[in-house]
Amino acid sequence: MGIGRRVGITVMSLLPCCFSTHASPQAAAHQANVHNSQIWIGLSCGHGCLWQYGAANTNTVYPFAPPTFEIDEKQVSAMVDHFAVVGTPIRLNNGATEYSFEGPLALDPHLKLNIQFQVNDNTPVVRFRYMLKGDRHNELTAAAGANRLTYLETSLQKLPEAEEVSLSTFVELTHSYTLSERKIGDRYFEDGSAFMGPILAASDGRDSFLIAYEHGSQVPDEYLHYQLGPNRGVRLTAVKGDYLPGQPIDANHSYQTIWMETAAVQGDMDQLASAYRRFALNYMSQNMGTRKPYIFYNTWNFQERNKWSNGKPYLESMNQDRILKEIEVAHRMGIDVFVLDTGWYEKTGDWTPSRQRFPDGLKAVKAKLDGYGMKLGLWFGPMSAAVTSKAVREHPEWRVSWDGKIAEPQPIWETENSYWMCMVSGYADAFADELIRLAKETGVSYFKWDGMSEYGCNDPHHNHGGEGNTPRERAQSYSFQQVQYMNRVADKVAAAVPGAIVDFDVTESGRAMGLAFLSSGKFFLLNNGPYYENYDVPIDGSKSNVNLFFNQGPARTWVMRSALTFDKWIPSVLFLTHFLPDDPQQWEEQNVASLILGQNGIWGDLPNVSSAGVDFIGSTIARYKQVRNDITESDPVVTGIASGSPEIHEKISASTGRGAVAIFATETGSFRYVTSHKVASEHWNSSGVVVVPDAAGRATIEAHFDKPGAKIVFFGVQ
Repeated sequence: MGIGRRVGITVMSLLPCCFSTHASPQAAAHQANVHNSQIWIGLSCGHGCLWQYGAANTNTVYPFAPPTFEIDEKQVSAMVDHFAVVGTPIRLNNGATEYSFEGPLALDPHLKLNIQFQVNDNTPVVRFRYMLKGDRHNELTAAAGANRLTYLETSLQKLPEAEEVSLSTFVELTHSYTLSERKIGDRYFEDGSAFMGPILAASDGRDSFLIAYEHGSQVPDEYLHYQLGPNRGVRLTAVKGDYLPGQPIDANHSYQTIWMETAAVQGDMDQLASAYRRFALNYMSQNMGTRKPYIFYNTWNFQERNKWSNGKPYLESMNQDRILKEIEVAHRMGIDVFVLDTGWYEKTGDWTPSRQRFPDGLKAVKAKLDGYGMKLGLWFGPMSAAVTSKAVREHPEWRVSWDGKIAEPQPIWETENSYWMCMVSGYADAFADELIRLAKETGVSYFKWDGMSEYGCNDPHHNHGGEGNTPRERAQSYSFQQVQYMNRVADKVAAAVPGAIVDFDVTESGRAMGLAFLSSGKFFLLNNGPYYENYDVPIDGSKSNVNLFFNQGPARTWVMRSALTFDKWIPSVLFLTHFLPDDPQQWEEQNVASLILGQNGIWGDLPNVSSAGVDFIGSTIARYKQVRNDITESDPVVTGIASGSPEIHEKISASTGRGAVAIFATETGSFRYVTSHKVASEHWNSSGVVVVPDAAGRATIEAHFDKPGAKIVFFGVQ
């Protein structure tokens, strides 16, 4: 949870003075079991120390105590005195190398602990996880009625500045998950408070360090948290759902933890955030298509407008003739991925193209996209399966149930009524196979996943507990495991479909928002932002659209840009958000200037955009594409706040000087800005802008607004 939650610390035995190790950093590095140009890792590092980590150019060793498990109603430390290498290191397709080590527990040689590390020569961030194995029957237990599992333990004793970085605070003002950085003062360590994270960072201004875990849930719904204690000790501990009481550990069953991360840099907290951002962009996932700064188009906005402005069904525009016309305009605008939203399919679950709407099964659509070098994307409701679908007919036991009751099927966007299916069951692999089949038949490579709540199943016949577990335990296990199963499906699809991108819609609350899914895919962050009800505006939802920001105008951009706060720690390219292409150019420039900051989406009524508007958007996106890789890798430099005057976003690569500055104003007048980074000499700018280089290689920008709008300066474009 957030600031100030206090929990008991009577069972804690946090590493005393963790940074006073038995060896100097230099000596410890020479004894490393894993090392490269960025980091080193040493195993079995002395009393209470399972392994230790050090980073290049830093002067501190960071030891980690072993995880602890409750086994057969006893708290067991997974300390291992002697590790052996398991297999040979594996080279992953993101450039990382995976190492595996294993050894018997000092307290019980019938149990073994396996550690996997993923390291990369280009980042100080290390991913790691544990696996507990056994050669005779044991059980994970919860004698006190709650999970007792400590994932990691370390200390921040030499680092006086600490903060929690949360990704899953749902802000109703923007109706969006939002980044939150919260300072953690000494009083929270002294009082034994707990913080949810998932990132906990610390610094002394010269050296900085973080720990993180890959899971997901909305604040304050904790499945894990960081328990603080004396000597600035930190434990990452289970809260609920992390395992099932009675879960066996034996020759046929093991327990594997979620992935965790650690990193250290020489520098302050901002430099730590920059290093972590590079890791999330380039080295966290093996599904590298998810990191490319493609320009996405989605059909949904016009479907929504057509419903509420023209009184037509949502699916009226989902037909071959309309889509082929949209593709023509999308090509002129520079779209890379063309996404058909809901309604392209006959029914959920079977996921075959509707022959009524697409007589040839999307062949003409795919052929036109191929001709323009564009990728095909499709919308999915992964947890929906129509009453007559193969999934429901052959496996009705996979349906979500609560206390033995299966909810009545509901309509899905004007298609056949559908049941909710449990992702933590055999349905997960069946769904993955369905997507792979569809990719082979239609060529789809982008998969938008919608409607995936983290809650709602306590069935005893799935993979989240049995009759021997309580309904509460089964429900918590379902919620905990759901994002892991989502990763499993996404990774299976990516392995079978070259360049596959899975995009998880987190536009509503109650979804698994966190670091876990980013190791496999990306997020669809904002739909239209707030509803009228967010602002206590009375409206009849049966007669008019409850969304505020699906119409033309600049207001939508204010809400969408507010989510760019993530970009400090997690690249904005991983948070797809759509902007509008509507005339006049004053609006188009504001939307495109927002898009190029990394959210990279467009939706709207493409055939009704003027030819001049299409040309303006296309030419601006063409310039963006010359420097989009530079913009994507760049740390953000932001002046002002969304919808203020001026609001300035600098995205210039520190290594190349290429990138962009976008300036927004809601008032008329002139504004001056000096870039933080040195810039490439070649540039292009909007009208009303003067760019002058200074003696240090930076750029001085004078932007004049005779009406509210946006100005763009691209550096390094032809």
